[in-house]
Amino acid sequence: MKEYASVMGIPFPKLTFEKAVHILEEVIDRPYEKLFHVITVNPEIVMSSQHDKRLRAIVDEAGLITADGIGIVKISQVKGNGLPERVTGYDMMMRLLETGNRKGWSFYLLGCDEETSVKAAETIRERYPNVRIAGRRNGFFKPEDDEAIVRDIQAARPDVLLVALGAPKAEEWIYRYKAELPAKLAMGIGGSLDVLAGKVKRAPVFWQKANLEWLYRLLNQPSRWRRQLVLPKFAVRALLYKEEKER
Repeated sequence: MKEYASVMGIPFPKLTFEKAVHILEEVIDRPYEKLFHVITVNPEIVMSSQHDKRLRAIVDEAGLITADGIGIVKISQVKGNGLPERVTGYDMMMRLLETGNRKGWSFYLLGCDEETSVKAAETIRERYPNVRIAGRRNGFFKPEDDEAIVRDIQAARPDVLLVALGAPKAEEWIYRYKAELPAKLAMGIGGSLDVLAGKVKRAPVFWQKANLEWLYRLLNQPSRWRRQLVLPKFAVRALLYKEEKER
């Protein structure tokens, strides 16, 4: 059995959620060596990486990538080399907070607006009192602010850096500064802090199990409709794409 499932040329490791989280926990438990970059790849990243060589290099050089989109999982299964399940950034973040509460890990929050950042940090402190918020910074900053932000993260030395700048901006920011960041693990988490802060509701379990979380989010956030247009394009192109083994 192949250990990877290729979707539009991107090799996704065949990992369950539990196995993926286990890998991340092992990274955090080890003494710091270098930053471990986790990318939760959605269909938008898959599509963009077809023409954006820099983004493709970022994905290829990540410590771990997961399929954060049911469309990616379904395409892999239709093409006969299926991924076991979707592994989302939000779910991994929540598990790391739970484990971090037991082990006293530290987290740095980067991204979203100031109100959401403050509320997310407060929520973490309330729910996970043994987790240390080593620092936080909202996502409204200019490129010339990067140096100061990197210095702040260096001073904080968090175990985990959570970056809520949206994809692929978060992935690009982590990649640009990964040699300077002392965090053991860094991960782009999309709008996860919005959910944690109570600003946006996560889809109920029924919608998640029915693989319709994308529809729930669209119904509750109609402004996302333009982003959702990529999904049918992705499905068609991914089904027609000849993976390496077929060439």
